[in-house]
Amino acid sequence: MPRAGLSGGEVVAAAAGLADEIGYAGLTMGLLAERLGVRTPSLYKHVGGLDDLQHKLATLTMTEVGDVIRDAVQGRAGADALAALLHAIRGYVTQHPGRYTATTGAVLMGSDDPLLAATTRVLATIAAVLRGYGIAEDEMDHAIRTIRCTIHGFAMLEASGGFQWSNDPDESFEWMIRFIDRGLRVSP
Repeated sequence: MPRAGLSGGEVVAAAAGLADEIGYAGLTMGLLAERLGVRTPSLYKHVGGLDDLQHKLATLTMTEVGDVIRDAVQGRAGADALAALLHAIRGYVTQHPGRYTATTGAVLMGSDDPLLAATTRVLATIAAVLRGYGIAEDEMDHAIRTIRCTIHGFAMLEASGGFQWSNDPDESFEWMIRFIDRGLRVSP
């Protein structure tokens, strides 16, 4: 029997916190049940298993990322919007590396999948920033992928302690923003 008052949202939120603490790869139904103070079978009232939990975690994460970047870029344009976008994503990933990892390789389950809606919203915000640079619609997929790959790589390296030499990562990050801005300004 599930713990009285335990909801699906609470299960996913607890999984998100646990993933951030121990890493996404370490997230198991058993550890989650322990965290919630229930027996593992009780979780199946709320999620269909580990795959379903991971999918719900990816959806939660993309929803949160969508909120963060929407708020960051609102009312901004050009280099200011680009910098706000990249800072917002970097901040989210470094603060929530475990849950963010759930989004990497998450499979969309059809046109009514909430993960698709959340992902579409994130991509639309990135596209809006890129439109400010005059990126043509037929180039938009390439531009979005470039931005996503760049910020993902930087933020995940930073979150995993990958910047251990003497230069300040903040300086490198600002240099990267200026570099991307220059590239977008001369893009065909």
